[in-house]
Amino acid sequence: MTQAELKEAMKDAMRAKDAVKLSVVRGLMAACTNEAVVKGKGPDGVLDESEMLTVLTRAAKQRKDSIEQFEKGGRPELAEGEKVELAIIQTMLPAQMSHDEIVAAAKAKAAELGVTDKTGANKLMGMLMKDLKGKVDGIAVKAVVESLFA
Repeated sequence: MTQAELKEAMKDAMRAKDAVKLSVVRGLMAACTNEAVVKGKGPDGVLDESEMLTVLTRAAKQRKDSIEQFEKGGRPELAEGEKVELAIIQTMLPAQMSHDEIVAAAKAKAAELGVTDKTGANKLMGMLMKDLKGKVDGIAVKAVVESLFA
């Protein structure tokens, strides 16, 4: 997703009078502006695809963390709102890889790097995360790598 597509999503949410989606998209737009400023591009700077992916992934992770905390704290009504926002953000992210696809990628990368035991697990994990950026959750990759050398 690009910033231009995000602006279009904001316009669509306004036309549809979808207050929740509009709020989420506006928050993402603000996060993009902040990211552009941090990257030294200024408030009107345009983020490339990997930077946009970082912003969207960070927003999704924040929602997941909030859901977990609200559920631990006995506040399911607040967790529900976060789940709705997370669903909206996930529509903007690339499709996530399945467990089987992660296992296949991990085995292929391990063979390529010559990793055969736990000593190379961190190197494997780092390379996988780099190769599969945005397509996988780090927790899922960690679980797969650990299961390969268990």
